Amino acid sequence: MGNQKIVLKTLIFAALLLVSFEAQAQILNIESFRIKTDTTGWAGYVGLNISLTKNTKQLTNIGSKAHVQYKSGKNLILLLSQYNLLSSGQTDLIDKMVLHLRYNYKLTPKIATEFFLQGQKNSISKIDFRGLAGSGLRFKLSNQKKFKYYLGSTAMFEYERTAFGDTERHWRWSNYFSFTVFPADNFSIVSTSYFQPVFTNFSDYRISSQNAIYFKMTTRLSFKTAFNYNYDSTPVMGVPKEQYNLSSGIVYNFK
Repeated sequence: MGNQKIVLKTLIFAALLLVSFEAQAQILNIESFRIKTDTTGWAGYVGLNISLTKNTKQLTNIGSKAHVQYKSGKNLILLLSQYNLLSSGQTDLIDKMVLHLRYNYKLTPKIATEFFLQGQKNSISKIDFRGLAGSGLRFKLSNQKKFKYYLGSTAMFEYERTAFGDTERHWRWSNYFSFTVFPADNFSIVSTSYFQPVFTNFSDYRISSQNAIYFKMTTRLSFKTAFNYNYDSTPVMGVPKEQYNLSSGIVYNFK
């Protein structure tokens, strides 16, 4: 019984850490949420979790995710919603929300147009609200069995209101490079990196890189090691320019 309690506490602590790590990212990696499918119709998932922990302090953790994708011919619509709240008593340790809507239209087998709208908040980065609206192109550089490469470039308008009440409006140039490599049948590398400078001031930029290595142990079980890095050249006052984390864990694939 004692060992079960230790395992349970460890799992709860690990889950809280994962929520904390997710909440640090200021740039949403939409590539990690694309469902690769050749069939027409709907795909996605919806999830909700609520937990209450009471010991020396009371911790409340609320999280929800919704990912809906519709594909028909050359059209692809993707809707993503995430919310995380971790509070201790009257203090919110984490308060994060993201709502993202994206439309892709395939011009050729390797080129697609993209249009997107996004709203988000992040208490850790002291972002009370950030709204994005953009459009651009997505290029499929390769889609071989052993390696897949994608490049995207969009122009986006950004409105940001900080926790201190300051507001900013910018046109940013958002660029990303994403790849998946399969060096062996039981080994894969997945990476997506973003570079987002302000058009009129390239010294004001953001960099985000999310990388993961998967070792397949069985048909459904994999061991995952991930490293995420975020850099903002002009963050909100009191927020560090660099944020990063390294994590490892087990992934179960239901497919």
